Amino acid sequence: LGRREKDMRNKFTQQGSDVQGDDEEEGEVDRSQGATRAISSYIDPGLCWDDIPWFQSITKMKILLKGVQCGEDAVLAFKAGLHGCVLSNHGGRQLDTCRPGIEVLPEVMEALKEVGATRESFSVFVDGGIRRGADIFKAVALGAAGVGVGRPVLYSLASYGERGIVRMVHMLQDELLMVMRLSGTPNVSSISAEHCITRNLADHIVPQPQDNLVQKTYVPLLPAARL
Repeated sequence: LGRREKDMRNKFTQQGSDVQGDDEEEGEVDRSQGATRAISSYIDPGLCWDDIPWFQSITKMKILLKGVQCGEDAVLAFKAGLHGCVLSNHGGRQLDTCRPGIEVLPEVMEALKEVGATRESFSVFVDGGIRRGADIFKAVALGAAGVGVGRPVLYSLASYGERGIVRMVHMLQDELLMVMRLSGTPNVSSISAEHCITRNLADHIVPQPQDNLVQKTYVPLLPAARL
């Protein structure tokens, strides 16, 4: 996996997955760079498109490809017989400056349309950056079948447990319903690309999120004012 510097600073050394139970005595796993690097030692770097038929042969469940970052890969997934894909940059912790899923979405939907894929035959999901109900609305408007919510779940669970998760879902639901009302869309099927302006999607004119845990952990010293 990518160079996740915060995780490396945590120095997490406990067992990260079920398959790591017997590696302590053998010492084959480097745990000095955080849990993610330790767990990633079990990921086969040889995994490629040629392995898809094998996955299809061992399960009857629908298979989706996660981590798609361009229209070309989405088309390859469709032609390989997969049921969908998840647009994700893995929280921005893999390749620096790579595009978020919502920015890749219009390109992917256009590429899939050109090869004859439909929303019924191939589902596209957006993972990452979903913070408000309006974000869900935008993703659906641009063609997504659904979204993935990550960090809001972690924050809610860590702070308030199960009740926090329920509250978070209700907040997203209320926000989405409000945006739908104000946009004149009585149901999800009435949400279309005409409800979302995309001509400046790649301009990145919105303010970038700040890392409050690093930048605002301590209250900075302020110079004394002279009266």
